[in-house]
Amino acid sequence: MKKRLSVLAAAVALACASASTMAGTVFDAVKKKGYVQCGLSDGVSGFSATNSKGEWEGMDVDICRAIAAAMFGDASKYKGTALSTQQRFTALQSGEVDVLMRTVTLTQTRDTSLGLAAVAASFYDGQGIMVRKSQNVKSAKELDGATVCVQPGTTTELNLADWFRTHGIKFTPVVIDKVTEVVRAFESGRCDAFTDDASQLAAVRATQLAKPDDYEILPERFSKEPLGLMVRQGDDQWQGVVRWTLFALMEAEEYGITQKNVDDMLKSPNPNIQRILGVTPGAGKNMGVDEKWAYNAIKAVGNYGEIFERNVGQQSKLKLARGTNALWSHGGAMYPWPIR
Repeated sequence: MKKRLSVLAAAVALACASASTMAGTVFDAVKKKGYVQCGLSDGVSGFSATNSKGEWEGMDVDICRAIAAAMFGDASKYKGTALSTQQRFTALQSGEVDVLMRTVTLTQTRDTSLGLAAVAASFYDGQGIMVRKSQNVKSAKELDGATVCVQPGTTTELNLADWFRTHGIKFTPVVIDKVTEVVRAFESGRCDAFTDDASQLAAVRATQLAKPDDYEILPERFSKEPLGLMVRQGDDQWQGVVRWTLFALMEAEEYGITQKNVDDMLKSPNPNIQRILGVTPGAGKNMGVDEKWAYNAIKAVGNYGEIFERNVGQQSKLKLARGTNALWSHGGAMYPWPIR
């Protein structure tokens, strides 16, 4: 019995040692190089795209900037890497990027079989399909025999096939890798329809099609698309920084902390606000960052609601309703874990 216990103890010690050697490796590497490398998609207006000055902008970019602010106290300490759907997971696996936020749908397979970890959902979406109004199509069920533009290697491609097969509808996929090329193919008439996440279809229609009013997004939603952040498995410390930065942005909205009033909120007697903003210490130490990590993130980009509204909401060209992306207290699905 003693021998068995000794063997068991040795196995546990070895497992703990292995875990400790993995812990902090990405965190330490990011700290050493002095910036966060974010995997983004270039050309998805509202989420991540480069403007005429070559500067990144969009909802995913703001969350990347928030992570940089939490890590370094400076939102400019980040770099964006434009990734295609085919490149994105390999880029994260290889260490080319530190966090992947390229409108990635979080799924069981991706969270378990790629050596990657799903952190949390930053935007809840659903796959839709867009057509020309001149086609007089009011439902995707009327698209029997249609050609449909779709990107390869995505859940979008799989969902499309599943939905059409389930409804006994035939279609021909036109598979094109880059979003901009898909849009051009659709606009030129090479495809009868274009499928993607509904938010991206709205972005394409608002910003990339010459005559936005000539197109409509059909009512069907083919899937659940929890879009979110992914990191490599094996570094809980780095995963914690990424996850809790996102949750801090949501918690800030819940407690009325904004980019404009965050300094005044430092004086708030609310113990939850004091913990979020680092007035009451502990959260920063737990993650290995400054106690003002959340304050720095909010000061740089605002809370989750502010990020949403200016990039994809009513203050943007997309004018998307909050819907499922509203806070849980307002009928949505955004339910951040408490910072305490």
